[in-house]
Amino acid sequence: MKKEKIKTAGLVMTILSTIFGFANAPVAFDQMGYASIAWYILAAILFFLPVSLMIAEYGATFKEAKGGIYSWLAGSIGEKWAFIGTFIWLASWFVWLLSTSSKVWIPFSTIFAGHDATQVWHFFSLTSTQTIGLLAIAWIIAVTYFSSRGMDAVAKVSAVGGVFVISLDIIFILASLATLFLNHGQMEQTVTMHALTHSPNPSFSSPLAVMSFVVYAVFAYAGIESIGGMMDDIDQPEKTFPKGLLVATFLVTLSYALMIFLWGISTNWSEVLGKSNVNLGNITYVMMHNLGFQLGKAMGLSANTSLAIGAWLTRYTGLGMFISYVGAFFVLISSPLKAFVLGADPRLLPKKMTEVNKNGVPENAMWMQAAVVCVIIFLVSFGGSAAQKFYVILTNMSNVSTTVPYLFLVGAFPFFKKRQDIKRPFVAFKNQTFMNVIVTIVMVILIGGIAMTCLQPILDHDYATAFWTIIGPIFFGVVALLFYNHQNKRLDTVKSNIKKAKLNTQN
Repeated sequence: MKKEKIKTAGLVMTILSTIFGFANAPVAFDQMGYASIAWYILAAILFFLPVSLMIAEYGATFKEAKGGIYSWLAGSIGEKWAFIGTFIWLASWFVWLLSTSSKVWIPFSTIFAGHDATQVWHFFSLTSTQTIGLLAIAWIIAVTYFSSRGMDAVAKVSAVGGVFVISLDIIFILASLATLFLNHGQMEQTVTMHALTHSPNPSFSSPLAVMSFVVYAVFAYAGIESIGGMMDDIDQPEKTFPKGLLVATFLVTLSYALMIFLWGISTNWSEVLGKSNVNLGNITYVMMHNLGFQLGKAMGLSANTSLAIGAWLTRYTGLGMFISYVGAFFVLISSPLKAFVLGADPRLLPKKMTEVNKNGVPENAMWMQAAVVCVIIFLVSFGGSAAQKFYVILTNMSNVSTTVPYLFLVGAFPFFKKRQDIKRPFVAFKNQTFMNVIVTIVMVILIGGIAMTCLQPILDHDYATAFWTIIGPIFFGVVALLFYNHQNKRLDTVKSNIKKAKLNTQN
């Protein structure tokens, strides 16, 4: 039976579901207010659109390769840089695991309490941050154990979580518009030209800090590498993909801009977000609770009833996000690692790491991953950070680690285009000069955003945040380089011994 090809509408929906994240808009509003809209539009035009086209070319050309990013880089800049680049890409998922394993307890507590209760959780004399760190370690161990035993059926609950999140989008939009209507068009955060260009957040008042926000904007569009392997399933990709991508880019950007704008209906930045108990881990739940309260207030209900509406809206948000996290964990704790282990040259990895168990899972590699993640969680959570700073560190680590792999993908693209010995079923960049200009612009944006994100905490004398923000890609890059060189020397030694053995036999 012939497989039905993906048409424009299907491609648009796939890109939307892959890229758009409900929680990205609250984070953007918290960091930059209405001013984040302009940055999201710029990120869509100067990052999302061109990088998607590059990845489409990679995916179409290397469609037979099973290694994903590793295969694309190896076919463009060689095995060594492919190994390092893919290892850093894998590190971004490490950071996602350690970041989200801590954040997952916030929606869990919200389901029962109606608000983020994690800041008062503690074991014995431990702080709430240290307690959450230990719970995150327990979570990583539990998910690794069950996932390594093939219990990935739990991952199917992510579909249920997806339904919750979609319904959450609808509830948020309807509640926001109802609040605006009942308040006769009055918004909590006034829209002015100054508000559209300047952040209400003191942490983003300097030009350097504002420039660092580009990493947040890029992170909101992250995940586009996953569409690279779809090119063979798209109907007439030369026409369908550019058309679908343009439509999807417009819709994703419009959705983010609309969501950020709508948050201003119910949220006054100074009154709601400028508080010590609000952090990047619980921001979505705080703002949803406030939305429920403002809706009840606009309806003329009592303060207690309005608070109750806010609490139940927050519980619903927590339930949907928690279910989504559970499903995502059971997929992402093994999938990126499996892609790396099976995609790389097995001779470059220890035999134990490449072994798969009866469930087809690289169990040994998963436990190595769990050990690294747990150690980092312990070091960060017991490093003396309060909750607010703790989640800033985790968010910065996640954003930077997710952005760095794109440096390899974009930087390798001109070398990929120079190859004359490969068939190219899909070509998006036909003019060499235009392609070089686009690559240069994207590279400047990525490098600038990463540099500013790493430099800002240093200028603020927040050395703990600076250290953890920078260390991820550097640490894993150095490990990858040392590992690659060691394995290469070992292979050279083996080859040399085999050659000597043959000579001795002949003599």
